[in-house]
Amino acid sequence: MTVTAPSAPRTDTASAATVEFRGLRRRFGATTALDGLDLAVAPGELLALLGPSGCGKTTALRMLAGFEQPDSGAVLVDGQDITHVPAHRRDAGMVFQSYSLFPHLDCLDNVAFGLRMRKVAKAARKAQAAELLDLVGLGDKAGRYPHQLSGGQQQRVALARALALRPRVLLLDEPLSALDAKVRLSLREEIRRIQRELGITTLFVTHDQEEALSMADRVAVMRAGRLEQCAPPAELYGRPATAFVAEFVGTMSRIPGDLDGSTVEVLGRRLPVDGEPPAAGTGAVDVLVRPEDVRVSAEGACSARVVATAFLGATTRLTVRLADTTEVKADLATHEAAAFAAGDAVTVTLRERPVLVAARP
Repeated sequence: MTVTAPSAPRTDTASAATVEFRGLRRRFGATTALDGLDLAVAPGELLALLGPSGCGKTTALRMLAGFEQPDSGAVLVDGQDITHVPAHRRDAGMVFQSYSLFPHLDCLDNVAFGLRMRKVAKAARKAQAAELLDLVGLGDKAGRYPHQLSGGQQQRVALARALALRPRVLLLDEPLSALDAKVRLSLREEIRRIQRELGITTLFVTHDQEEALSMADRVAVMRAGRLEQCAPPAELYGRPATAFVAEFVGTMSRIPGDLDGSTVEVLGRRLPVDGEPPAAGTGAVDVLVRPEDVRVSAEGACSARVVATAFLGATTRLTVRLADTTEVKADLATHEAAAFAAGDAVTVTLRERPVLVAARP
C-alpha cells in the first residue's frame, strides 16, 4: 500500500517539513521488520504509527532519526534523500519512552544541553530553555532535578529538550507508556496543543489505539512490517480497510453470516457489504460489527442470553451469547442497559448499514 500525504494542515510556521518513506525494507536475521513501507507525511501533520509489538513502527521511526539503516528504500525530508545522513546532522528531535534526562543537571540545563553543545551563548541558551519550560508548563521547576519531578513532569522536560534545537521533525517513541492513565490523558492533550502551536511535523509511535485516535491527524496501522491502512481517525474507525484494522482499532465482534455477492445475511437480516468481499464471493463468512451497531431488546424470539454487563459511564457494555454460542458485544446507554442483567433472554439485531466481512479463520 502506498499512501501520499494529505494537504498540509494549517500551521503558523513555514519551516515544517515533509517526510516520506519509500519502499523501506529491513530484516533482522530471519525477522522482517519492514517489508516495503511507503508513506508520506505532510508539513505540520501529526501522524501516529499504530500497531502491535513487532510490526515495524519503531524501526521506521528510528530510520527517520538515523539510528537504523534500511536494507533498501529511502527516507526523504523535503524531497532530499537523508537515508545515509548521520543522526546528528538530521534536523529531528526525539522523545523516548524512558525520559533519558541527565540526573546531575537541573531542568533548565537539561533543556539547554543541546544548545550548549552547539556553542550557543550562555545567556541565549538559558533564555530559550526557560521559554520552552514555560511552553510545557514547567517554568517554575527550572531549578529542580529529575529525581524531584513526577514521571509526567520528566517527560515534559524531555519534550522541551527535544524542541530546544528547533527541529523540523519531532519524533515520539511511545512517550506516554510508562505513565499512569490520568497523567497520560493530560500529557497527550498537552503534546497535541504544543504540536499545533508550533506547527511541527510529528511522528508518534504507539500501540495504544485510544492515544492514536485522540491525538493524530492521521493514523497509519502497521502489521508485520506492512502498512494496512492510513487514514484520519474517524475514517479508520468507521471504514476500516481490512479485518485486521477493524479488530485492532476499537472493539469488534465476529458473527457468522452467509455471503451472496455484495450482500450478506446475518441475524435474519440481509445487509450490504462494505468494501471488497472475500474472493470466493459466496458462502460462510464472519461479519464484523462494532458494539454501538448492535441492538438488544427483550422482544421477539429472545434466542440469545446476556452473560455479562460492564459499566463504562454513559454507556454500559453487554456481552450477549447467541444460540450458536457466538458472543457479541453491545453498547447501550446506561439507563437503557439497566433493564438487562446477566441471565436475561434477549433478541439481538444489527443496525441497517453496510458491514465488513472476512473469511472464516
